[in-house]
Amino acid sequence: MLERFFFALLLACALPAQAVDIKDDLGQTTVLAAPPQRIVSLLPSLTETVCELGACARLVGVDRYSNFPAQVNALPKLGGMDDTNVELIASLKPDVVLVAVSSRVAERLRALGLKVVALEPRSYKDVQRVLGIIGRVLAVPDAQRVWRRIEAGVAAAASSVPPAARGIRVYYEVASGLYAAGESSFMGETLARLGAGNIIPSGLGPFPKINPEFVVKANPGLIMVGDRGAEGLAERPGWNRIDAVRNGRICVFKAEDGDVLSRPGPRMAEAAQIMARCLREKAAS
Repeated sequence: MLERFFFALLLACALPAQAVDIKDDLGQTTVLAAPPQRIVSLLPSLTETVCELGACARLVGVDRYSNFPAQVNALPKLGGMDDTNVELIASLKPDVVLVAVSSRVAERLRALGLKVVALEPRSYKDVQRVLGIIGRVLAVPDAQRVWRRIEAGVAAAASSVPPAARGIRVYYEVASGLYAAGESSFMGETLARLGAGNIIPSGLGPFPKINPEFVVKANPGLIMVGDRGAEGLAERPGWNRIDAVRNGRICVFKAEDGDVLSRPGPRMAEAAQIMARCLREKAAS
């Protein structure tokens, strides 16, 4: 009996890993014969997801904006959306390259014979789905444990928001040029879960460019903005009439907080805590 057990164990160890078919967000199917041991990630949220699932040591290169966790800063930086270093990526001999759907290099990488998986989470539902896909890529059996932790953290953040802060209408400026977080973005979803309103309706898209006069007319009670965008905000034409500006209800996020807030991935619960703190300190004052 014992001999048969050890024989079965040795046989299992000798069997090759089962191949998996990965269908990405572009509808492309990539066949991975075994869990990849050399991974390139060209999107910060995907980099963070790989690391959160315990595979940071398998990364051999990342895009220039991937900076968390700290250990990825020692990896080769492979450029950004417009200047990805395809030759350097090829020289790293990755088993798979994770790219954004909007990446311009996916086809060039495939033409070089590299396996490419294009993923770009933009909503809570997307984050949960992408976690599952990367879990399959990495052969991690329970990738959804990360999603359960995110959900619990967001719920905890929501419970910390006082009743006086609920319902306040927020304008969240995510980038210079007045690009805003709409209701349909993952940031907008977080605001909704925290009980806040959003002056940018879902019909305008997740991150629309907004006319300054639109914000004046909408008259938000609270403004969230990065430290760069905050410069001169009160001097914008007509903005001194906005309730948020008149009452000093403006949350200015530092760059490190901006990274957390702008990445739909494992740190979304932390992002919810940052927003909740803003609501507690400003909206309830």
